[in-house]
Formats: sequence, structure tokens, C-alpha cells
Amino acid sequence: MPAVLVLNKRENEYIHGMFDFRLQVFYTVAKRLNFTKAANALFITQPAVTKHIQELEQHFQLKLFERTGNQIQLTAAGEVLLQHTEQLLALYRNMEEEMNDLANRHQGLLKLGASSTVAQYVIPPLLAGFHKKYPNIEIALHNGNTEQIEQALTNKEIDLGIIEGHSKNKLIKYTSFLDDEIVLITNAQNATAKKIISKPEELKQLPLLLREHGSGTLEVILHALQPFNIKLSHLNVEMQLGSTESIKTYLMHSNCYAFISVHAIQSELQNNVFKRVEVKFLEIKRPFYLIHLHGQPNNSTNLFMRFASKQQPISGK
Repeated sequence: MPAVLVLNKRENEYIHGMFDFRLQVFYTVAKRLNFTKAANALFITQPAVTKHIQELEQHFQLKLFERTGNQIQLTAAGEVLLQHTEQLLALYRNMEEEMNDLANRHQGLLKLGASSTVAQYVIPPLLAGFHKKYPNIEIALHNGNTEQIEQALTNKEIDLGIIEGHSKNKLIKYTSFLDDEIVLITNAQNATAKKIISKPEELKQLPLLLREHGSGTLEVILHALQPFNIKLSHLNVEMQLGSTESIKTYLMHSNCYAFISVHAIQSELQNNVFKRVEVKFLEIKRPFYLIHLHGQPNNSTNLFMRFASKQQPISGK
């Protein structure tokens, strides 16, 4: 005879979902530290919230919250339960996504737009991984600077963009995707180059290559120089070029300097083609953003955003 699986009372509580809702109530209270706000968020009464918390405390035989007047704080047991609850919620989300992946045959066209640095150096491995997992989704990639990608999105020429820079458009929702650092480099054979520039004001004396107007990289550089009262007109700009690759090639044949994303020059630094110059008191970091129009994204866009968020960050070190 086949073995008979016998569940005890606690196991039955998990399977039938009663315990799950109590955890949902606990999680909502733990995040807000306010019973009334939790009740409003869950669309139940405050006495119902209190009852669920009491039942959890009875179940574990532990206090989950310390109550002082109108304020509450998590106990040590509450902190442990919150950690486990967050892990359970993540597992449930992953389960739902994977079951949906099995149930749905994802297909169609996803129109992506990416600013120059992202398109050339950041997302190709991501696109390869996405295509391997979802081979029936065709991807069309539009390349341009940040301003052009935002414009393409608002014109509905693309579904999703990945950009750099501080630009903010009220029609667009911005979600941080990956951190980047912009560093000052020069030709490794530039004998006049210092290893360290003692203050940002010295940048005014250096022959610089910069990206064109509308570039997210240029925008971030100028934003970082503002606290030092350095404007574009103060810099000794030898040339403005329309791509990072153009700047890199120019640098190989000159003693100019350029601010470039570390994602774009890792192999050149390792092979001693370029050398990095430290500028004291100046650190230029920026996030890359996933952008889409406000409202519910289509299925392929949602799928790509979920896939991208799970990938290991690309190190800029």
C-alpha cells in the first residue's frame, strides 16, 4: 500500500493559507510600525489586525512587538520573523513568475532603447541571457544618447529605455538599474600626466575630450563639477565627440584627457592602453536607469525588467 501522508495541525495551517495571511498582516505592521496604517493598507479593521498579531504571538509563544503608548517597535523575535517573512515573500514571487513562465509562451517584439555607454558596454551580456531564456521574443535595439532615448520613449517608438544621467521627464518612470563610475583617463604613454590631480580646479588646464550636448555622460560630469563652480565654458575642451569609441580612439593618438565610464575601458586599463588619473575631492558616480512611460508596461517590458533586476551587477571596479 502507498504511504499515507499525515499532516499535523501546524502543517495544515500553512497549507490552507490561514498562517500566510497572518504573516501578511505581521509584515504590513512591521513595515509601518502602526496598526491603523496597516489596517488601512490591508482593508481590514484595526481590531482584526490586533487579533492576527496576537494569534501569531500565541503560535510562537513569543512577543513580536513592544508597545509603548501609541508607538510600537519590533522585538528581537519580531526582527527574526520579519527576515523570514521577507524571504518567504521573495520565494512566493519567484514561484509565481516561474509558473507563469511555464504557463505562457512568451513571444512578440520588444523595442528597447539604450544610451550609448549602456548599449555598447553594459547590456549585450544581458540581451544574450534574455534571448537564451525567451527565444521567441524578438528584440529591436535603438541606440542614441540619453536625450534621444527619452524622446523615442515619449514618442512611443520604443517600449523600454536604459539610460544614464540626471535627466527627469514627468512622463517617464525611472527605476535604478546599475551603478556606474566615470573616471578621468589619458593615454598610458602620456609622460606629462600626473597620477593624482590635487584639486578639481586643475582640470581647467587640461586638454579635454567630452561627449556631445545631450549626452548623459556630459550631463553627469557637468553636474559633478557644479559644487566647484566649474562650468563647461571654463574647461579647455579640445573636441566634443559623438561616441565613447571615438573618444577612446582619439585618446590613443593624443595626450588629451577624458572622463569615461569604467564599463567602457576595463580592457584598455588592464592592457595598459590608458591610465587612470585620480582627481582629489571629485567622485563621479551615477545610476543607469530603466525607463518606461507611466502606467502599466506591456508583458514583454515587464518580463525584461524582472529579468534585468535579477542579474548580478556588473562591477565597475
